[in-house]
Amino acid sequence: MQRKSASTLFFIFMMSGFSGLIYESIWTHYLKLFLGHAAYAQTLVLAIFMGGMALGSWICSRYSLRWKNLLVGYALAEGLIGLLALLFHTAFDQAVQLSYSGVIPHLGSAAAAYAYKWVLSALLILPQSVLLGMTFPLMSAGIIRLWPGNPGRTISLLYFTNSLGAAIGVLVSGFVLIRLIGLPWTVGAAGLINIALALSVWLLARGQQAGPPAAHADDGSQAGAGRSGYAMFLLAALVTGAASFIYEITWIRMLSLVMGASTHAFELMLSAFILGLALGGLWIQRRIDGIPVPARFLGHVQVIMGLLALCTLPLYGQTFNVMRWLLQSLGKTDSGYFLFNLSSNAIALAVMLPTTICAGMTLPLITYALLRRGDGERSIGAVYAANTVGAILGVFFAIHLGMSLLGLKGLITFGAGCDIALGVLLLWFASGYASKRVPAIITAAGFCAVAASLVLPDLDPYRMASGVYRDGMLLHPQLSELAFHKDGKTATISVYTEKQTGGVTIATNGKPDASVRMAPGSQPTTDEATMTLLGVLPMAFNPAARTVANIGFGSGLTTHTLLGNPRLEQVDTVEIEATVLRAEKYFRPRVNRAYDDPRSRIFIDDAKTYFSVHNKKYDIIVSEPSNPWVSGVAGLFSEEFYRQVKQHLNRDGVFAQWVQLYEIDTDLVISILKAVSDNFPDFAIYASNDQDMIIVAKNQGTLAPIDARVLGDAEISAAMDRIGIRGLQDLEARKIGNKRLLERLLAASGVRANSDYYPVVDQNAARTRFLRANAFEIRELSELPLPALEMLTGSHPSWNATDVARSRLFSKTQDVRTAMMLRDFSLSGQFDPKHGTVPPDIQQLALQFGQIFLACRPEPNQDARQIALYNVLVRMAPYLRPQELESVWNRLESSPCAGSLTLPERNWIALFKAIGRQDAGAMVSGARTILESRQRMPAEVVQFVVASSMLGSLTLGDRQEAFRLWSAYGPKLFSDGRPSLLYRILIAESTMADGK
Repeated sequence: MQRKSASTLFFIFMMSGFSGLIYESIWTHYLKLFLGHAAYAQTLVLAIFMGGMALGSWICSRYSLRWKNLLVGYALAEGLIGLLALLFHTAFDQAVQLSYSGVIPHLGSAAAAYAYKWVLSALLILPQSVLLGMTFPLMSAGIIRLWPGNPGRTISLLYFTNSLGAAIGVLVSGFVLIRLIGLPWTVGAAGLINIALALSVWLLARGQQAGPPAAHADDGSQAGAGRSGYAMFLLAALVTGAASFIYEITWIRMLSLVMGASTHAFELMLSAFILGLALGGLWIQRRIDGIPVPARFLGHVQVIMGLLALCTLPLYGQTFNVMRWLLQSLGKTDSGYFLFNLSSNAIALAVMLPTTICAGMTLPLITYALLRRGDGERSIGAVYAANTVGAILGVFFAIHLGMSLLGLKGLITFGAGCDIALGVLLLWFASGYASKRVPAIITAAGFCAVAASLVLPDLDPYRMASGVYRDGMLLHPQLSELAFHKDGKTATISVYTEKQTGGVTIATNGKPDASVRMAPGSQPTTDEATMTLLGVLPMAFNPAARTVANIGFGSGLTTHTLLGNPRLEQVDTVEIEATVLRAEKYFRPRVNRAYDDPRSRIFIDDAKTYFSVHNKKYDIIVSEPSNPWVSGVAGLFSEEFYRQVKQHLNRDGVFAQWVQLYEIDTDLVISILKAVSDNFPDFAIYASNDQDMIIVAKNQGTLAPIDARVLGDAEISAAMDRIGIRGLQDLEARKIGNKRLLERLLAASGVRANSDYYPVVDQNAARTRFLRANAFEIRELSELPLPALEMLTGSHPSWNATDVARSRLFSKTQDVRTAMMLRDFSLSGQFDPKHGTVPPDIQQLALQFGQIFLACRPEPNQDARQIALYNVLVRMAPYLRPQELESVWNRLESSPCAGSLTLPERNWIALFKAIGRQDAGAMVSGARTILESRQRMPAEVVQFVVASSMLGSLTLGDRQEAFRLWSAYGPKLFSDGRPSLLYRILIAESTMADGK
């Protein structure tokens, strides 16, 4: 083999690192779908993956001396990895389905189910992990056999290229591949890369004869020869591996409070960490073979690494200011989002890079030191194995013990102390210093640095609880009082009180999850409306319910509301983070029943794991997780999760799901609704406030009308009254739509249903959060100027007179109240005092209308007359019942001013009369008359008339006419090329049946 082939092998190993990090990311994602997102599951996945790599490295350390051509062995390992990757998705999917349907339900205990899932998870990825662990020792030793002259440089370059490929692989898979081709094809693409690499190395290596395994004689400068020296260096590899992963886990948690806890933020942080390792290997590769005493150099590196890690603590506080400046400066555009991610990566690099560069030097240094001692190529696999075992120990300690006991600052200090102590030990016992003065000075400096970090002020909890990554704002002690701040296994939990409003907020990694105002008589928050309705709505659709499972505890208000129903026998609440429950005293007594009622049971677990292990069925399941842009949460809005939920609902069971309408866009909400629609035969959606909605789905059959009897329970009635709902009309006023209204729109949409394997929401939600996008047009379906829901679905309210209470949490209630005011004014010529203060704009509108059409005062401007008539009618027709509107039409047509009505005005009244009566034929003819009159109308008025005719045509079953109307008028009405959601529904209804 020619020397120039070495560069090809280095490039191949970079691509191996590229695919290897894809595997780690994708396999972790897959297995979390099976094991859940609880901390034990995350660490188990990492333990299997890294444990397999350690085993593969150890196998090489034991047996590679017997293998003649290590590069052929490397090619074989890469080829097997690729073949297994191509089979992985099918094997995983079949194994999981068989487990849920045929194995886990029959195991009989939660412990047995957990054990089974862990063993199956190990079987799924352990073979590939072992093979991945073999690649570094095989490639390193194989190249060293061919070119034994500079073993340190070879190992360093391989470490650099592999890590560089890994850093790139994290970003490409996370930002590009998964979004474009989903998880199955991403892991398949990585498998094809490995097969290509295997073929390339085999072609390069076949027939080549390498020299025998090299053994480098000790030059006498190294202390600690023999078995004790070998063990010491392996222990050093283990300790520095543990410390490095303690840093990684802690930095990721810290930076999640700055950059957000989204999947993309995690990928940016992981890429920064790995890039630092790569640069460390790059820096050392030109120097390593000339280092006279590697142990001494390693000792210095370890001490410097620990000191740099401690320096990240004061630096971290400044990252919040940088993020605030970024969010206040960057435009909310796609290019702004690109710069946001680029800047976030720069923040992660600023924190991690100096320390990780040192960490990237350690493995090459330790391996080189052992090669110089004469321990041979077996040391390559042994060092890699020991370093990986140390990483596993570091992760377990950080998540399961250190995070809760020591906190973030304490964990960084502990990791730094480990590195400094290791460096000091190397300098004292293995450095070959003639004098102990230098080790003594370094020891004292290291001790002082650790001590100083312990006594210096803690990290600012106000900044860490602020969620600066959302809106660039920081909590200020003058405005908010931070009552609780604790680092849990899976997240950092904070509770703070707004001094001006008295609202108490619980936040996860800085993102508010629930806000409640505690003072008696205080105004409720929007979150209170959501949490209350999440409890009440499913009970109203299933009044016979006796058992409930509630996913997500938050403040506890949903669980408390559910338990206000005396007929419920059991409410099981599943919460992933135990630290959330430690905030209970800040929300009492508003949520007392959640903690004290004997019917309430709280489980600390991941939702998917809880359901699969406990194998119980419920009458109601409520899901109120965190926002779907948070890493892992989008899996609770997926097809697979809804399929699993159905398995744990009784026959008449009801499922309720909260979905945000802020920091998201319509397409992502449609993706979620598609997933729901694919799994449930019927669903309805309700607005809980102006920014949130609730999906209520039926396990089998169609949803029955709401049973208002649940509103009669004293505790439920009081809870609903607080959020402005005093009866059935108030509840139905919040209805947005149902499956029948939306199913054709969902089918026509080009957006894919959100899935675990094709995570549409997870891949895009962080972007919509940055863009400050919203899906409010979905909520606005409840405010349509046309009765589309009733006419397209055949559903009709049971009341004849509209009477809706005003709620400041839901703006539509004010629109309904306006319709009621105008109704009474149209009938009597004055406002009814029971409505209270009438807004000035409504007074002015009604006065103009009354003067023209009730008092017969002339208005020479015909356009002004028609605008006044249209503005009053369009504010009444959508919200009043046909009987009420009929009285208005009769009043107008029998008034003394009826004779002065112009023909265009009579046409408008005829159209609105048809709409009010839901007379489809009259709607079509009335709209056609207005359109053919060619009178001047603003674009929004033309949109209303065309939509009226399309709705009438669809109700009559004439889809061709509806589509003709859209073709003739629609494209001209929406210059931006994006029709309103109402039009998208009408177009879908017009085209789907004809296959267009």
